[in-house]
Amino acid sequence: MENREEILSVKSLREQVYEYIRKQLDGGQIRPGAPLNLNEMSERLGISKTPLREALIQLEVEGFVTFYPRKGILVNALTETDIRHAYEIIGALESSVILWNFHRFDEEVIAELEQKNTLMQEALRRDDFEVFYEHNLSFHNAFLSFSDNVSLKKIVMNYKARLYDFPRRKGFVKEWEVRSTGEHKRFIELIKMNDARGAAEYFRDVHWSFEVQKPFIDHYYIEMKNADMMPPHSPWEEEKS
Repeated sequence: MENREEILSVKSLREQVYEYIRKQLDGGQIRPGAPLNLNEMSERLGISKTPLREALIQLEVEGFVTFYPRKGILVNALTETDIRHAYEIIGALESSVILWNFHRFDEEVIAELEQKNTLMQEALRRDDFEVFYEHNLSFHNAFLSFSDNVSLKKIVMNYKARLYDFPRRKGFVKEWEVRSTGEHKRFIELIKMNDARGAAEYFRDVHWSFEVQKPFIDHYYIEMKNADMMPPHSPWEEEKS
């Protein structure tokens, strides 16, 4: 059909469909709370339902959608409880990587962290959130890469995607991001002091503390809080059997 959207590549069809839907979620074309129609999507993409269903099952495992038996598929809204749980999990996992691999924070790694934090500060001065966001991920990945635990790193990235790419906001809370670079600086200072436990606990109990960051979280998600961040609700719940 002429209106079908082509998504051809060398990747498996399931991978192509997964990445396509994630881009739709990240870009806001598919909104939290929206039902997904398998028939409509397979027709529009010009594919069978099998790879589409497989991609959506992966998204359900990652927390992006929910399958309702005999009803359909719903895009999950992000709730305050979801955010709190994500912060607890990310903080616990990143701090464990820091503690277990502290011996790998040599001068070269410290210099890399300082450079990435400087690049984040420069992006803030330009009000360039996209560049800030990428350097922020890179800062954290600089030590997450120490771990050979693929599952741990996948969990962290999935939760970060749920927090920041659902959909990706165009703006940011500058005061929060300035504070974040300050926390990065303090983290680096603790590394230089050879304080492994202090560095790990600071990341867990300050940088990824939901209670510490809550004023900024409330500000960042205010639009979603008014619209999308409602208690999970299925459009089919009110149907009478």
